[in-house]
Amino acid sequence: MEAAHIRNFSIIAHIDHGKTTLSDRLLHRTGTITDREMQNQLLDSMDLERERGITIKAHPVTMNYRAKNGEVYELNLIDTPGHVDFSYEVSRSLCACEGALLIIDAAQGVEAQTVANLHLAMKQELTIIPVINKIDLPHANVAQVKQQLEDILAIPAELALLASAKEGLGIDEILEAIVARIPAPKPTGAPTVQALAFDSYFDTYKGVVTHVRVFNGELKAGMQVKLLHSGKNVEVKEVGSFNPKPYVRERLETGETGYITANIKSPLDVMMGDTLTDARHPSPVLPGFKKVHPMVFSGIYPINTADYEHLKIAMGKLQLNDSAFVYQAETSVALGFGFRCGFLGLLHMEIVQERLQREYGMAIIATYPSVVYKVKMTDGTIKEVDNPAFLPDVTYIESIAEPMVKSFIISPNEYIGDMMALVSEKRGTVDHTETLDARRVMLTCLIPLNEILIDFHDRIKSMTRGYGSMDYEPMDYLDAEMVKLEMLVNGEPVDAFSCIVHRVKAEQRGRALAAKLKEVIPRQQFAVAIQGAIGGKIVARETVSALRKDVLAKCYGGDITRKRKLLEKQKEGKKRMKSFGSVNIPQEAFIEVLKA
Repeated sequence: MEAAHIRNFSIIAHIDHGKTTLSDRLLHRTGTITDREMQNQLLDSMDLERERGITIKAHPVTMNYRAKNGEVYELNLIDTPGHVDFSYEVSRSLCACEGALLIIDAAQGVEAQTVANLHLAMKQELTIIPVINKIDLPHANVAQVKQQLEDILAIPAELALLASAKEGLGIDEILEAIVARIPAPKPTGAPTVQALAFDSYFDTYKGVVTHVRVFNGELKAGMQVKLLHSGKNVEVKEVGSFNPKPYVRERLETGETGYITANIKSPLDVMMGDTLTDARHPSPVLPGFKKVHPMVFSGIYPINTADYEHLKIAMGKLQLNDSAFVYQAETSVALGFGFRCGFLGLLHMEIVQERLQREYGMAIIATYPSVVYKVKMTDGTIKEVDNPAFLPDVTYIESIAEPMVKSFIISPNEYIGDMMALVSEKRGTVDHTETLDARRVMLTCLIPLNEILIDFHDRIKSMTRGYGSMDYEPMDYLDAEMVKLEMLVNGEPVDAFSCIVHRVKAEQRGRALAAKLKEVIPRQQFAVAIQGAIGGKIVARETVSALRKDVLAKCYGGDITRKRKLLEKQKEGKKRMKSFGSVNIPQEAFIEVLKA
């Protein structure tokens, strides 16, 4: 189709503001899917997405729409995730578009990730169409949301469209606004074909399927194309689009979105954000995406060590589908061979682990998540450490800097005291507060990243009865009094349980770990000491009491000295056993502690 009749747009919103329902409605109204095929969350193809009610992957889909002026337009929609951990997925999708629908819940108003995703879209200079969704709800407050649009997002309220995706209200107005307001794609003017690879997945029969947006020229089967970043030349086997299932087309022209399959067998050959161009006469590189930097690291190990190779293959396929996920091989004395994995955040980590278990049938165990610390050595060099095992000896360390994040917390007015208490408990500082409207405030805080890893988001939700929301962006590193907490079992350090914590919290953490270990380590013939140590100082201790054989069972009556002699002999034996004995910690114990 000619470029003047093509519109490429994305849908952005805070999590659970009705993006996926709206995309279902657009597909139905344009006749892309029939009544018979219609189901909720149509573009959420993973079971995990349906269960949790969140979008994890961006999904492209092509629709044909006959506008009121009688012309037929090709609308390419890319449905994006809303959660902060998948903002990389959102930014990649926005690079392939000219406009975006900004969805705001009429009952909840502007939330933290509404603001964050809008900034991403504005950075790409996209045309924004604000849509106030869920106007059918009894407690919807459209006037207030319009006020927030102007005050918080600086978007004129008269541009907003009113809709209810669930009831099907306002869908025609949205489609007309897409045609009228979003500009048609313009060719870049490069001498040959230019296309952007913005996503991919692995198909057992076709190999690597790459999602592309053509910026210049055309792509068709039989062409020789070059991937500029990886430098590989490949032959295009098939081109097509999604509706929402893939269907084959003759060619993809300027401005169109679809997929290509080529003779790419390895997931590592395609880099997300790569430019595809003519192999003989290459065009310049398109402005792609920033290289993603993981924020959270964790070790993932197979529970059965024989599954190591299967896990390696599964991770390669998963990385193709989720380019923000990085991994490298590592070994642990306690857990054997595994991988050190980097994630964008905690939900991302949880999703990756669950996908490995469900989609690839892997039984895995993950170590305690950690972040990247910058360690300044006494000789002036800076070393980056993401694993407590690699932290140098204290005598060589001058200072340790930890990563900070700027966190935006939106909360109802009555919970502001609780929020401030939570931030200070997490060693954070509140920079300033802003009143958004009569009911809500926004706190801008500076918090260490490792403090928000585990339960920060959950606690905001529970403290504010589900009305609070948060978003964060990485900031600089700040020096802090970080120490390595080691867990000793019978005097031997166990590397799987060691972690880097702030000195103030080390004792509390050590006690909690020691208490948990006491429950799971089986009793021995001698007493086993479990200790938490910082350097040479013990900060926590628990003792697993000894199993005692009844040596007095054969004594009936007789002199007391005979009994005493047997007990003394047992005592000597226990002492000798303790000095030679070693404690084998079973795999189940590791799994129990790491789960906790």
